[in-house]
Amino acid sequence: MRLSAIIITRNEAGNIAECLDALCFCDERIVVDSGSVDATVEIAARHGARVVEHAWCGYGPQKNFALSLAQGDWVLSVDADERVSDELADAIAVAMQSPQFDAYEFPRRSSFCGRPMRHSGWYPDYVLRLFRRGVARFNDVIVHERVIYDGKVGRLSAPLIHHPVLRLEDALSRVDRYSTASAEAIVASGRQVSFMTGIGHGLASFFRAYVLRAGFLDGAEGFLLAVANAEGSYYRYMKAWLAGRRRG
Repeated sequence: MRLSAIIITRNEAGNIAECLDALCFCDERIVVDSGSVDATVEIAARHGARVVEHAWCGYGPQKNFALSLAQGDWVLSVDADERVSDELADAIAVAMQSPQFDAYEFPRRSSFCGRPMRHSGWYPDYVLRLFRRGVARFNDVIVHERVIYDGKVGRLSAPLIHHPVLRLEDALSRVDRYSTASAEAIVASGRQVSFMTGIGHGLASFFRAYVLRAGFLDGAEGFLLAVANAEGSYYRYMKAWLAGRRRG
């Protein structure tokens, strides 16, 4: 059984080498880059990946393009800021040797400003990332894409390590990027939002992460994460509201 790893990138020079090195057990590693202006492409090629450049078309469509390039019997989808742990690599090998399912999910252990988050809605955060080629695909949404698979999903216990926010500046950058993409999706759907929509969703997002999902148990970083979540939700709807007002 051959395994293909697929990764989409843009300006991931600080992440891609470590990500690819953690995928050395794969038979094929494919990087689809969308116009990086840093050394992402060069580093990926140097670390043994097949690099294909493809204009950005949204997270779901971009990953489907990467999926179309895979030749393995199985496909493993990871992001550049994720690392397959040795434990997970072993579990994937065992699952492929004697597959009981055609798709598998596993927990993602994310960190925020250097602290692994055990609460706040960030753990265990099961993600479906391993599947037999041909049985699944990604939905075609611009942001917050997911794998579409209709069968029963197996579960591995070993974690996928995720480092989305190394510094607070990274959190601010993510808030801006994702809120813009989400706002564009809201506008495209024709959904009407008001000024108060952003305020309400922002407050609810903070309460959900910090109180309902016990973010307070993650210490200072739990508070910072809850604020970042609130900002992301607030700006998503405020950007959509402003865009709608300009169009009106």
